[in-house]
Amino acid sequence: MAEFAWSFLSKRALNEVANLGDHVRRSSRGPTGREPVRAVRHHRAIFISDVHLGTRGCKAEQLLDFLERNQCQTLYLVGDIVDGWRLKYRWFWPAAHSGVVHAILRKIDSGTRVIYVPGNHDECFRAYCGREVAGIEIVREAVHETADGRQLLVIHGDHFDAVIAYAKWLAHLGDWAYTLALQLNEWCHLARRALGLRYWSLSAYLKQKVKNALEYICSFEEAVARDVRARGFDGVVCGHIHHAAIRTIAGVVYHNDGDWVESCTALVEDARGHLEILRWANAGSRTLPVPAEHAADDVPAAVPA
Repeated sequence: MAEFAWSFLSKRALNEVANLGDHVRRSSRGPTGREPVRAVRHHRAIFISDVHLGTRGCKAEQLLDFLERNQCQTLYLVGDIVDGWRLKYRWFWPAAHSGVVHAILRKIDSGTRVIYVPGNHDECFRAYCGREVAGIEIVREAVHETADGRQLLVIHGDHFDAVIAYAKWLAHLGDWAYTLALQLNEWCHLARRALGLRYWSLSAYLKQKVKNALEYICSFEEAVARDVRARGFDGVVCGHIHHAAIRTIAGVVYHNDGDWVESCTALVEDARGHLEILRWANAGSRTLPVPAEHAADDVPAAVPA
């Protein structure tokens, strides 16, 4: 898997997407052939995780649109950006997935600092922690200082998952079931789009009805918060469970930036140090901020993949 990680970031891989920018620009033009005016928002930091590039459930088009319309000083990739579990058994890599990689590299060229904290699905990149590859700093965990001076620990969070830590075979079985749910979700999405209806996540709705999933989310959040408090941090930013939220737990502020297979969410910080969750439901749509006090309720919940 280490060889896969290196080849993915090699010059050969980058050459495959060299012409993608022109394709994206052409496809975004209106009927007059002119590019539409696209508002760009500026943030101090952006946190995204659980993109799962290399899977059919990945909403790469939405993420690409988000990256092009949101700029930042620091971009944190908080794990499971690439799904090595899936790519190891079946190769799936459409142009939009290359487009996401290309957009991240363009941000580096424009001066954005990119910090990558690998997760369990892209654990192959953990072999490169402490190194810089293609301008991307790869670390096991990071500490982000907000504009108002708070110290936030940035981790993927999979080591707080008992299934991942002690029964990895069960995690792979759950990943298979989760992938099936996402396929059903895609069929539902296509049908709703044909009827002119807005995006709605069937898989998230189903899992919201499962009591065990909600209990798992609560226990995960509490375990993360307790550990972060014991280590003396003011808060934490993590991913892994595909459930965007901002809440105070055990005296620390817990932030989860969500995912890009169902809710299409990111965590952003402004120049004053205020953090909020943004939901990017459809490519080209306006930003939908989720207030911190309601973030856990407004964004669909899901179990980890």
